[in-house]
Amino acid sequence: MRHTGPQVVDRATWEDARGVLLQQEKALTRMKDAISAARRRMPIVRVRSDYAFEGPEGRVTLLELFQGRDQLIVQHFMFAPDWTQGCDGCSMMAERVGPLSHLHARRTSFVLTSRAPLPRLLTFRDRMGWDLPWYSTIGDAFNTEFGATVDGEEHQAISVFLRRGSQVFHSWSTHARGEEPFMMVLDLLDLTPLGRQEEWENSPPGTPQDPTYSWMRLADAYAEAPPEGNCHGPSD
Repeated sequence: MRHTGPQVVDRATWEDARGVLLQQEKALTRMKDAISAARRRMPIVRVRSDYAFEGPEGRVTLLELFQGRDQLIVQHFMFAPDWTQGCDGCSMMAERVGPLSHLHARRTSFVLTSRAPLPRLLTFRDRMGWDLPWYSTIGDAFNTEFGATVDGEEHQAISVFLRRGSQVFHSWSTHARGEEPFMMVLDLLDLTPLGRQEEWENSPPGTPQDPTYSWMRLADAYAEAPPEGNCHGPSD
């Protein structure tokens, strides 16, 4: 089907349409602020502080991942023990985190954790040109208890923790599309007439659309054929 796209209009008509959409965008921003306020008031639950991880300097605990800061964001990066490379969707997320100094300025640490052996994680990190702190879980308890490994299979997840002295508390987690704020490329595509070009979207007739997330690759692999059994994750 030929892409018909949006209607072509004069500038005054465009300004009117933009004004209507702007009000909707402002309402969405206010809703986001309200949800963030509710998230800050979520109850917290105390968890073990001694979950163990392997890092470049040896064995560390969940408490030590805070590096003395008050808060910790963990990206449960999908990289199973028998995989040769990391998840493409998780990689897109990691690449959008940016310099951690901005988070550190707000007393917040950020790490990646995966079940794959540390040497494989660091080799993949070097390939992708990242410098994010990455730790291998020791045993499966951390992943399974926070929903990142379910019935032996990897799942995308984000978990947030709060520290009070030597005590650690779990404050929030999200999965699937709840992780999209980490994937800025999706927000950028949402600004365009063609959108994400995925089959679930409500788009004008003829808009090119592919199966959800099927287009995602590692940043250095877009010239390659789609991998079998990619790990894009669910879409809802």
